[in-house]
Amino acid sequence: MFKRKNIYLDHAGATPIIDKEISRKVNFSGRKFFANPSAIYSGGVEARNQIESARNKIAKLINAHNDEIIFTGSGTESDALAILGVINNYKLISKNEKLEYKVPHIITTQIEHPAVLENCKMLQNWGRAEVTYVSVDKNGIINLEEFEESLKDNTVLVSIMYANNEIGTIQPIEEIAKIIRRYRKRKRASEGIPLGFLEAKSFLALLPVFHTDACQAMNYLPTENIEKLGVDLMTFNSSKIYGPKGVGVLYKKRNVELSPLYMGGGQEFKLRPGTESVALIMGCALALEKVNKIKKREIERLTKIRNYGIRKLLSLSESSGYKIILNGDTEKRLPNNINISIRGISSELLVIELSAKGIFVSEKSACKSDSDDKSYVIKAIRKICPKDGKEEGSLRISLGRGNMMSDMDVLYKELKKILEKYSKWN
Repeated sequence: MFKRKNIYLDHAGATPIIDKEISRKVNFSGRKFFANPSAIYSGGVEARNQIESARNKIAKLINAHNDEIIFTGSGTESDALAILGVINNYKLISKNEKLEYKVPHIITTQIEHPAVLENCKMLQNWGRAEVTYVSVDKNGIINLEEFEESLKDNTVLVSIMYANNEIGTIQPIEEIAKIIRRYRKRKRASEGIPLGFLEAKSFLALLPVFHTDACQAMNYLPTENIEKLGVDLMTFNSSKIYGPKGVGVLYKKRNVELSPLYMGGGQEFKLRPGTESVALIMGCALALEKVNKIKKREIERLTKIRNYGIRKLLSLSESSGYKIILNGDTEKRLPNNINISIRGISSELLVIELSAKGIFVSEKSACKSDSDDKSYVIKAIRKICPKDGKEEGSLRISLGRGNMMSDMDVLYKELKKILEKYSKWN
């Protein structure tokens, strides 16, 4: 008998390196450019040139300047550098320029990635920032009126993700950027500051700085023109774009100033000290180049598979006896994201059962008080936990380059068997 091939449906968690050119590039570069890129002998200079070539490639792919691209060790580190870097620099500039220091205010949402939320909460708990967590509607879309009303004199940073990692909801980033620009102009006018007066001096005139986590967005959303997007800082990582793990990127607009997370050898414009990994950086740049080339085609292909999968999975409500709900917006969602809640059965159990069948998805349990892994995202869009005591977790099915329409048929068939098996105890 032939063993059925595994079906990988967790591309929002990590993507495989399926492109042979990227694999060869990483392997070759690791052997060829092993010297320390900070060294001044020929091997070091050669390694440095490869990093700068990759930096230049990424900058062109998002329409940025070379010195606006900072390499980090992950998307999480990129988020941390953006958030902590802005807050720490604000305090430093206030002190150096002998300005009245106000505890900085951060605006984010209830459904950000933990890499953003946990750093905001840490600053809040330490008394180093006050944080407003803007609510989202039932589909996970930010309330723009609430956001605009949250802006105030001491707002230093806004961090709102481009697309949610759990439910795939796409936020109106360009609209948020417009609101921030209007607020800056009003603030300058009220303070009697001429437009452009402070730009050359410091980044104070840019406040609040706008950061977005675009890790889930790079494959499927417009990122080719960072100026049009309107953000000052943008995070993404290689592991979500079919590149090697262990390298992240922070786009930093030229007139935005950051403080480093820690001190060391001064690499990456003195913002991310530590010897750079030439091979991973080169792999990341090539992966992003390939993403941009096939983006339009993959969006169209995966949208069809996604919509077919949603219809199939929701139809299980009729035959299984379980209530199945689609989480997230039906239109403003990533082409590769399907997130469903199945009332009354453990999402963790479903993941284990599907894994035994060679189908790999991810899960979050929403309202179990004894669980540290509950989904605050599902809780935020539901507003409250179910009063009937039934568990409401979620299954995240995230498609990728290796998936086909037939994978949805297999998922439907196996999930149906699992639900029928457990419906006896429902």
